[in-house]
Amino acid sequence: MTEYYNSQARSGVRTEAGGTHLVALLMLPALILMATALYAAMKPPAKAPVEEKHIASRANTQVRGSIPTPFSDSTNSKTASARTPTPVPKSPNIKVKTTESTGKWIAHKIRKGDTLSKVFSQLGLSQTLLHKIVTSSETAARLKSIRPGRVLKVHLNDAGKFMDLVYTYDPVRSLKISARGEVLSARMVERKVEHRVIHAKGTIENSLFLAAKKAGLSDTLTMELATIFGWDIDFALEIRPGDRFAVIYDEEWLDGKKLRDGPILAAEFVNRGHAYRAVRFQTKAGDAHYFTPEGKSMRKAFLRTPVKFSRISSRFTLKRWHPILKKWRSHKGVDYAAPRGTPVKAAGDGKVIFRGKKGGYGNVVMIKHGQRYTTVYGHLSRFARKVRRGSRVRQGQVIGYVGSTGLATGPHLHYEFRVNGVHRDPLKVKLPAAAPIAKKYRKAFMTQTRPLLSQLESLNETLVAHAN
Repeated sequence: MTEYYNSQARSGVRTEAGGTHLVALLMLPALILMATALYAAMKPPAKAPVEEKHIASRANTQVRGSIPTPFSDSTNSKTASARTPTPVPKSPNIKVKTTESTGKWIAHKIRKGDTLSKVFSQLGLSQTLLHKIVTSSETAARLKSIRPGRVLKVHLNDAGKFMDLVYTYDPVRSLKISARGEVLSARMVERKVEHRVIHAKGTIENSLFLAAKKAGLSDTLTMELATIFGWDIDFALEIRPGDRFAVIYDEEWLDGKKLRDGPILAAEFVNRGHAYRAVRFQTKAGDAHYFTPEGKSMRKAFLRTPVKFSRISSRFTLKRWHPILKKWRSHKGVDYAAPRGTPVKAAGDGKVIFRGKKGGYGNVVMIKHGQRYTTVYGHLSRFARKVRRGSRVRQGQVIGYVGSTGLATGPHLHYEFRVNGVHRDPLKVKLPAAAPIAKKYRKAFMTQTRPLLSQLESLNETLVAHAN
């Protein structure tokens, strides 16, 4: 009986609890509504929204002001349309740089096959404008000669109208054409280059090029050094270990970086104990030549050797066994062995009196120099295009190329030097010198070269002391 009453009591508790929960659930929405109303009545009125402004502290006086929302109507539609970039045809060699206040610059790198007309079309410029530019002046007409690798830049204003054109020849020189209204102007622009005087010295152990490289000279300067003294020294045959050189040359710098080597200003070369000196003199007209300290020209009327060669395969002799004819005969010239196709240069200024095939010479060029001298170049593989019978040639001009035409066992140049029709040994004949410095330049020559010779003397003394 006790258990029965206990179970009934437990059942009554569960029933009572279930009823309590149901009542609570039914009253919950009403309680939420009452709480919301009470909170609204107690909350202070909300203020109108304020646009946020970012103002720096007093320590930093920069103020960044409020930024208009994306839907702001404060932008002037006319200004926006005026600054809309003019469409430019897409091309991998066109670069556009837009400047908000001055329009834009379009850079075009000239490629092989480009013409000025084609470039203007690619840049969206009219042919009428091109014609107007190139006919505006002689200076502007230089624009006709464009070269691959150079850069042409065009400046357009905000409305897409042509303003400027700059054609760059190199880092220093450029042609600028400007339009202001209907007026076109053209001028050559040259940036200021810094010049630095550099000293170099060295002693030959194995070769001139190795010694020059060790001294810091470029291949170009080394070749220039050999050219200056090439009339007096045979750099292929006469260089010996212990020979030494001293060089003063110019370096050109732009924007704090080395641009290129300038010319050699003064140099000394000691070959087999004999010293040769040269100084560069430039007239106001821009003509520059090398002279001895006394004013005699370093240049001779003839080059000692008209071709770069690996060796002398046959010398001047009155009796030589001919390898093809198989008999003894004179050899009235010098044979320079060189690779086929090596350029052959005119030994001096003159007039071509023969160009063609001639017996054992094969392809040959004969040049008359004044009244006394004649030079002959045989066994050529081919001739230079502009070399014709009767044409004038300059010293160092390429007249043909090494070959093995005629009676030749291999590629080489057969070179003859004749004085009044008589053959002379090209390696031993005394070459006539070019004219010395003119009297009217004598004073300026001394003034310009004296400081260079003093520097060269000091540099040479240091070199000798180091060698000893």
